[in-house]
Amino acid sequence: MMGRRCSVCVHPEVEAINAALVNGEPLRTIAKQYGLHQSSIQRHAAQHIPMTLTKAAEAEQVANADNLLEQLHELQQKTLAILERHSAAGGDDRIALSAIKEARSNLDLLGRLLGELDNAPKIAVLVNAPEWQTLRTVILTALEPYPQAREAVVNELRRIGG
Repeated sequence: MMGRRCSVCVHPEVEAINAALVNGEPLRTIAKQYGLHQSSIQRHAAQHIPMTLTKAAEAEQVANADNLLEQLHELQQKTLAILERHSAAGGDDRIALSAIKEARSNLDLLGRLLGELDNAPKIAVLVNAPEWQTLRTVILTALEPYPQAREAVVNELRRIGG
């Protein structure tokens, strides 16, 4: 069985009603202006306005991200044009190196924004280092009361060569 449709959502002026709600106009005023019950406006505000605002915020974030990427692409094109002009003219190498540095910086930022570069910290474990040997022994000793967990750790260590 389907529930009743929201009378505000199907109202021909739903956008104006939503704007009035977001702007904080009194529910009684909105209801009177659009010929709806105050309880319908209140229910709509509680159930549908948060979802509407979330969708609007997400759309704005996507638009801002697209704009940022577009600006970064334009900046990279300008940087490469300067580098190309300088290379063709055979000018001062400091200018060329500066343009290369900027282009590299642009590419780094673009890669991070697009998620293609991972800046997460990495931990290198040297399996023959005395510290690793000690740590491995401590972990396996601590896991002795838990034979299944210990076995799983031992198997994983064997798999990675540790």
